[in-house]
Amino acid sequence: MQPRVVLVTGATAGIGEAVLRRAVAAGSRVIACGRRAERLQELATELGPQVLPLPLDVRDHPAMEQALAALPAEFASIDCLVNTAGLALGLSKFWENDDSDWQVMIETNLTAMLHVTRTVVRGMLQRERGHIIQLGSVAGRYPYGGGSVYGGTKGFVSIFSDHLRVDLNGTPVRVTSIEPGAVETEFSVVRFKGDGQRANKVYEGFQPLSGADVAESIWFCACQPAHVNINHLELMPVAQSAAGFTFARKL
Repeated sequence: MQPRVVLVTGATAGIGEAVLRRAVAAGSRVIACGRRAERLQELATELGPQVLPLPLDVRDHPAMEQALAALPAEFASIDCLVNTAGLALGLSKFWENDDSDWQVMIETNLTAMLHVTRTVVRGMLQRERGHIIQLGSVAGRYPYGGGSVYGGTKGFVSIFSDHLRVDLNGTPVRVTSIEPGAVETEFSVVRFKGDGQRANKVYEGFQPLSGADVAESIWFCACQPAHVNINHLELMPVAQSAAGFTFARKL
């Protein structure tokens, strides 16, 4: 059940780029969507005609819909959507957050994901074939300090995936939420707004997951037999575990 055509959002770096490479290596055609046009073109040049670069911001819903409606014939029948576009901004307490950061996280992690999913799933239903794979996070399941808005968006991704499966019940379209823990990509650099030194400290002293590790798990889910749906797949580095409860003790 290998996808013939895959759409990857957030394909210019990290997990998205790793999924792009994994899919191309397996022989699939890939529509690579991302904001960095130059980087997309570099990837298309490197990986060949199996890659169709689609330079745009997923938050621009009209542009996204127009681009997907105008796909060349060999890329038009999307079998698998992998929504990896997303980000975290800041690590301060909720009431100290910059609300412009909230807006970017909500627009990217939630609103854009919903619009892209709706556009793509309609075609999947017509073709009676497809798989929606959403990139969630352990932050949507296990809370940590400073992650309230980001974790809230990823919790939404997880429960939305469950509800979408119910809506799709009786159709052959599958839905999976992939929920990784610590992955060393540009994630922390973006979260700390370019502070590479602070970002590097996040991964000091242990071996985090790589984008390729997560991509391999995504590809595993995508290539299951047609009657098998992996609802949720949670993965962490061996060195990471859920933190458990915290207590403010007054001794």
